[in-house]
Amino acid sequence: MVSRRGVLLGGGAVVVAGLFGRPASATGPASDPFTLGVASGDPTPDGFVLWTRLAVTPMAEDGRGGMADRAYEVWWQVAHDERFTRPVASGMSWAEPSWAHSVHAEPTGLEPGREYFYRFGVDRWTSPVGRTRTAPARAVLPAALDLAFLSCAQYEHGFFTGYRRIAESEPELIVHLGDYVYEYAAGVYNAPSGNVRDHAGPETQTLANYRQRFAQYKLDPDLQAAHAVAPWLVVFDDHEVDNNWAGPVPERPNPRFERRRTAAMRAYWENMPLRYARQPRGTALPLHRRVRWGRLATFHLLDTRQYRDDQGCGDGYRDCPAATDPARSILGAPQEKWLLDGFRRSGATWDVLAQQVFFAQRDRDPGPVLSTSQDAWDGYAASRQRVVRGWLDAKVRNAVVLTGDVHAHWAADVKLDFADPDAPVVGSELVCTSLTTGGDGFDSDPATHPFLAHNKHLRLYNGQRGYVRATVTPAELAADFMTLPYVHRAGAPAQRKAGFVIADGVPGLQRRYLRPFTGPQAFAPRELADHTVWAETERP
Repeated sequence: MVSRRGVLLGGGAVVVAGLFGRPASATGPASDPFTLGVASGDPTPDGFVLWTRLAVTPMAEDGRGGMADRAYEVWWQVAHDERFTRPVASGMSWAEPSWAHSVHAEPTGLEPGREYFYRFGVDRWTSPVGRTRTAPARAVLPAALDLAFLSCAQYEHGFFTGYRRIAESEPELIVHLGDYVYEYAAGVYNAPSGNVRDHAGPETQTLANYRQRFAQYKLDPDLQAAHAVAPWLVVFDDHEVDNNWAGPVPERPNPRFERRRTAAMRAYWENMPLRYARQPRGTALPLHRRVRWGRLATFHLLDTRQYRDDQGCGDGYRDCPAATDPARSILGAPQEKWLLDGFRRSGATWDVLAQQVFFAQRDRDPGPVLSTSQDAWDGYAASRQRVVRGWLDAKVRNAVVLTGDVHAHWAADVKLDFADPDAPVVGSELVCTSLTTGGDGFDSDPATHPFLAHNKHLRLYNGQRGYVRATVTPAELAADFMTLPYVHRAGAPAQRKAGFVIADGVPGLQRRYLRPFTGPQAFAPRELADHTVWAETERP
């Protein structure tokens, strides 16, 4: 008997002639086309989206994956068990060359709140098996939801062991908060201790470049294992396109940026478990959306890149008058309205904002000057104020923000007025470190950071790599900040560095435990300055 974990974490495509009653064809792929694995996402009470992409030569420079310039008939199957002795749904999708032979199947009519297994087939080839699940019915209050969230996986900076550790823990849901791939050519963006492997190809500018870059990341077996173990909710940040881009504005002047954005959006949809409703049109990919987990949680997946105003004073820490301009927005007016409407209609115990950049205020200057990061919500303080006021006006029961981007674990209490030390706490923010970006990072006392001394709402910092595990129940949200001691080689163990609980109806973080600090001195002044600037600009 093969164990479930063995099915999900190992194996690959196998040859099964006529699996779906289709004999092998002379025009079918000559070798395994399921080299990039399988994935699922965006669950509803009666379904989900299933993804794969056919590629017999995934690293081909033309981005076509070695496939013939024609459509392939791809069959998919859903079952109650991993051996498919109890199938419940099947169908056919076309893998079109114009969309990189990607498949986005959307089975419906399934039972709410239960586990399923799925696979694909084309001609004589069968994909690896994936596990997924439907969301609970809208009227149901589930006893618990076990999830993991992460961001920032720079292929060159480390091995993707964190993905493997997430897969081994078998969560019910995985949330990726952006920087799934990085755009740089080999050796341009280096980890402090050096890169452990190289990007293939030039800096991504064309559709072929982006397709090849996604293929390189998706060939990683640890990433494939994480995709195959649970449904994902995904949003992009900047590096899926260009470092610190803002709407139509690139990091550096580029007359071809519109074409680059169009290519990046197309490649992102082709390579992610997103529904056809999210298919891009030109530069526009309608990414913000809501996923409901019964009456327990509503996930508001945000897009803080496509619709934002340009950074008011550059990307780093600044005392910037434009940051408080009420006319500026990090979401854009239509998305802000969509979010506030969603607060009013949610009715969930937990409203979770899954988004990219730091939400709470981080003042770098201990004196009277307000020096904050202009690429984060601090650079759009009026927009943040409207969002927080929106969830208060809607009487959201528990507001929690999930954040990536900054390559360190942080946790924060959210206030309506950060300038008033006596202002009440009205929400919470949990910030995951990078999976690999920055290399190994450095161990540090999670309760010690110079920012924490004069930003009392900031409750945690740690500079290692890792992810966050969280268990959501009607009574509390419990978050474990997981770290890996190294990523410069594969196989690192994961350990809990710190944990917080958010109690139902009690805004703010309650410390659950803090792992004893065993590392070297947490900070040296020069090291802190370098790390802080680097985390915000994401360039050394």
